[in-house]
Amino acid sequence: MTVTVTNRIRGRALSTVAALSLVAMTGGILANAQEFAHHGDKPQFPQFFPGNLVVSRSVYDNRASNVTVGEILPPNCASTQGGCSAPTGAPANGTYPFVFNNDIYDASFGITSRIFLDQITPAGWVLNSIEVPNSLDRGVKSTSDQLVTSFSSKSEIALNLSTDGKYLTFMGYVAPVNAIDVSNSNTPGAIDPTNPVGEEFNRAVAVMDQFGNFRFTETNAYSGNNGRAAILNNSDGANFIYTAGNAGNGSNPQPAGVVVGAGTQLIDPLREPESKQDPGMPTPVGSFSVTQLGAKADKIGKDDNYRGLTVFNNVLYLSKGSGSNGVNTVYFVDTVGGACPKGTGLPVAGAKLPTTSIQYDFGTVANTGLTSNICILAGFPSTPNKSATVTAFPFGIWFADANTVYVADEGDGDASDSTLYTHAAAQTTAGLQKWVFNASTKTWNLAYTLQTGLNLGTPYTVHGYPAGTNAATGLPWAPATDGLRNITGKVNRDGTVTIWAITSTVSGGGDTGADPNKLVAITDLLKNTSTTVAAKERFFTLREAGFGEVLRGVSFTPGTETARGW
Repeated sequence: MTVTVTNRIRGRALSTVAALSLVAMTGGILANAQEFAHHGDKPQFPQFFPGNLVVSRSVYDNRASNVTVGEILPPNCASTQGGCSAPTGAPANGTYPFVFNNDIYDASFGITSRIFLDQITPAGWVLNSIEVPNSLDRGVKSTSDQLVTSFSSKSEIALNLSTDGKYLTFMGYVAPVNAIDVSNSNTPGAIDPTNPVGEEFNRAVAVMDQFGNFRFTETNAYSGNNGRAAILNNSDGANFIYTAGNAGNGSNPQPAGVVVGAGTQLIDPLREPESKQDPGMPTPVGSFSVTQLGAKADKIGKDDNYRGLTVFNNVLYLSKGSGSNGVNTVYFVDTVGGACPKGTGLPVAGAKLPTTSIQYDFGTVANTGLTSNICILAGFPSTPNKSATVTAFPFGIWFADANTVYVADEGDGDASDSTLYTHAAAQTTAGLQKWVFNASTKTWNLAYTLQTGLNLGTPYTVHGYPAGTNAATGLPWAPATDGLRNITGKVNRDGTVTIWAITSTVSGGGDTGADPNKLVAITDLLKNTSTTVAAKERFFTLREAGFGEVLRGVSFTPGTETARGW
């Protein structure tokens, strides 16, 4: 089904010169729109133009009534084996940002919110914005196609282009705005009775074209947790979606539906409206286990707690940067077999992208786990989180070429005491890491980490945000940059690369995922490996989220990579 969203101008409109130059492209673009237009729909004027960026943004619906002080949470917790939080109930109402102090009381706390896709120039000028259909839109019913995010879930709504570059993909929840704890709810097809959140909501992948038309595909994957990123593989006759995320919010052992619904999935895109979709069991495309490294098994499924997702040279790459299980590092899916007999290795030359789900015995998977076909990229950290102090928190991944990959590290997010700012400023791995491949040793090596201009640990002011100390945490409200999350980049003709990134934060707020954050950019000399040269490069802030806003993903616009001359 096609859902057409009205263009909503926010900030500067397209200049007359830019608009005229882009109109010349619309003939070819209109032809592509026919793939989405059906049931009597006609292609509209393009909303996104090649060479610009798209930033995903979420806005909290700031209503005190969203939460009642004393309300027992999570929703319907009394009906679950997981039970309820303390009988005192929620300490704060729905007023932003105080509402997220409820996270201290309810570990699953979150509230669904609207998703906006903002088109901006590479220099940061806002051109226009599209609002993803949601329950607050006029005419949207409970049976209408819609998608939301969880406002404080910092790892959500990453943006990726399809493998042919024509479509933008991201993930969310099929739920109304202002629903509580949806990000830790079960999916209808994978119920975990020990999950304290007594709700059920499908996750879904959104695919959007240049005209702002959407298709949504529901999934039962990521029960108890969140889907974070998606990429549509529609090249060379393929038509399926790769996703990354996490599953499980209950006790160990986890049900089979939770185990198979974790990590990275392969999903067939659907054309039917959400109201007519009936997704089956999740279909995992890969899995990793610390036993591949000779370590003792972790909680099954939690080794596959992935956040970043990218495709390069027909290889699917993932990152893991949180949780006490598994390894915080960069991975790839081995579609040939034998690429990493001891858990680490390199993709086999000529390997193809995965096209089918891995096989498993549903009756035993909760105890045995999935077949291990995901490997740690050689040279990246390979020590299990339980075996050493964790210092790596990788998130976004962007390959500049076959020998250079940039990895965003979001920092450790430690806001446990009054040293939160000085601790963030002292981190040496947070920021943008540049890894270079050594053909002699067949390993990737960290060249340097770019931090200058990020001002790690330096608190900044948000208009309308509370001043002073948050009484609930005893720490200052003001956010400070802690590292980077999602990224995208471009190789320039002068031998440099420019990388755009979304910042992570640290603060005394009840949930740092609710902090207004920033979009930043930096230009790096592609062939450089000298830390002295790198020290002269710096980040510049292009955009700052306002009160009640967060920035999440960044990508080039649909059609950018296929535009002539790009």
